[in-house]
Amino acid sequence: MTSVSSTPAHPGIARAPVAVAPPAELTVVVPCRNEAENVPVMVERLGDALAGIAWEIIFVDDDSPDGTASVAKAIAARDPRVRCIRRVGRHGLASACVEGMLASAAPFVAVIDGDLQHDERLLPRMLEALRQGEAEVVVGSRRVAGGGDVGGLSPLRHAVSEAGGTLAKAMLPVPLADPMSGFFALPRPLLEEIAPRLTATGFKILLDILLSAGRPLRVLEMPYSFRARERGASKLDAGVLLEFLGLLVDKGLGGRVPSRFVSFCAVGVVGVAVHLAVLALLNGIQQDVSFARHQWEAAAAAMTANFLLNNYVTYHDRKLRGAALLRGLLLFYVVCGIGAAANVGVATLLLQNGIFAWGAAGVSGALITVVWNYAVSSTLVWPDPR
Repeated sequence: MTSVSSTPAHPGIARAPVAVAPPAELTVVVPCRNEAENVPVMVERLGDALAGIAWEIIFVDDDSPDGTASVAKAIAARDPRVRCIRRVGRHGLASACVEGMLASAAPFVAVIDGDLQHDERLLPRMLEALRQGEAEVVVGSRRVAGGGDVGGLSPLRHAVSEAGGTLAKAMLPVPLADPMSGFFALPRPLLEEIAPRLTATGFKILLDILLSAGRPLRVLEMPYSFRARERGASKLDAGVLLEFLGLLVDKGLGGRVPSRFVSFCAVGVVGVAVHLAVLALLNGIQQDVSFARHQWEAAAAAMTANFLLNNYVTYHDRKLRGAALLRGLLLFYVVCGIGAAANVGVATLLLQNGIFAWGAAGVSGALITVVWNYAVSSTLVWPDPR
């Protein structure tokens, strides 16, 4: 229902009555990346599913090249229930969800994927459960009686979902059959309370909320059937999975160590393995070449592998492409070269002055190197675009 306002803009000047939409009770947040075709369908389906409920939808678009934001804004120009946040230089499903929910003034917020695979017809039941105080978080679940995938997951996504769900259940303070769900609703004041503690990285915001609440939340799962994607392509890849693992590590460490630093260190371990493998290979096939030359060649291979993995995983949201990728690689070589020199210098100094034995001195040098490489890489190679 709409109300009519006829208050004049200036005393003595009449103004035509203006229809004012009632404030939304439910904000539906839809994180988007290349979902232009799905935007009109989503709005139409929500209109049918939420008939009789004051609702709004906020599309949070990560500057999609397919014009998702333009499509959403064209609809918003005709329908005041539709809003769009276009994010330039900021990427990530979790952070998009948080930004959309914090832009709401409605008492309740829900998150639903923009690929139409979640069943929007469940939203009225989810809202009613929150109204009645049956739970603090209501989750659309594929893993309780009556729910299912219905062919909505590829073999890769199914494997990722199962593995991720198993890890998440081990860490969650509350029992949850489908911790990997991206379809849920909660009171906005609760989200506002938890927001400062959220990691907001990766693609599983529900898990982030439950692990950041500071107490076990009352959760209710409702069954739904996960649909097959009708149009567009899945955004799930190995980088997204590793971001999810980073979230678990971050929460497991209580947020004391940045998840990006943990990822950087993990990539560094892979780099050591690459270095040793290349060194063994070169020593086997080029026995007449000096060991020092093989060391440099192996180091170059390891640095290249580290750079590519960090670009794909650690700095997934700041990924370098094209000419920037080459410039970043050259700069990474310089950063790591300085780090290596610092490693040798510090370790030698500590050893010569009798501060540490050779093992402890070597570890100290290595720690300084990884902190240096991480700090400078985050600042110069992959700077924060904000």
